Amino acid sequence: MGEVMTMADVTASTETSTTPSLLPSNLPLLSAFLSFALAQFLKIFTTWYKEKRWDSKRMLDSGGMPSSHSATVSALAVAIGLQDGAGSAAFAIAVVLACIVMYDASGVRLHAGRQAELLNQIVCELPPEHPLSNARPLRDSLGHTPLQVVAGGLLGCIIAFFMRR
Repeated sequence: MGEVMTMADVTASTETSTTPSLLPSNLPLLSAFLSFALAQFLKIFTTWYKEKRWDSKRMLDSGGMPSSHSATVSALAVAIGLQDGAGSAAFAIAVVLACIVMYDASGVRLHAGRQAELLNQIVCELPPEHPLSNARPLRDSLGHTPLQVVAGGLLGCIIAFFMRR
């Protein structure tokens, strides 16, 4: 025989499904945050590999390998694509955002960092009596090489893929 559901049964089932949990279940957001944190953490090891020194401050800096910006936006886009489908408006927005961020990281920010490096070098060569000789050095690790952007993008895609349910 068919089972009859009362209004109380329907209300009880909808209340339990909308009760907020202690841990957020927003897969795209969790994927993006985890990708960012992992990329920043990995910078300690890539700095050691390149410079043979441990530098925990790299976890808080921009620039370096892998690009945490690229990891974050690619994880967000892939997680949205896996959750909502590649035809959704949210996925389209996330992909466009990811492309802009990744282009900017390897373009404008990379060149701004290289210019800061050159300016710091010029200031170091100024005579001590020059008014700019005591200027604080500019930050020169702003952007990413294309390889760092690709590595961050792949990391984000992998994290989003493994975070899906």
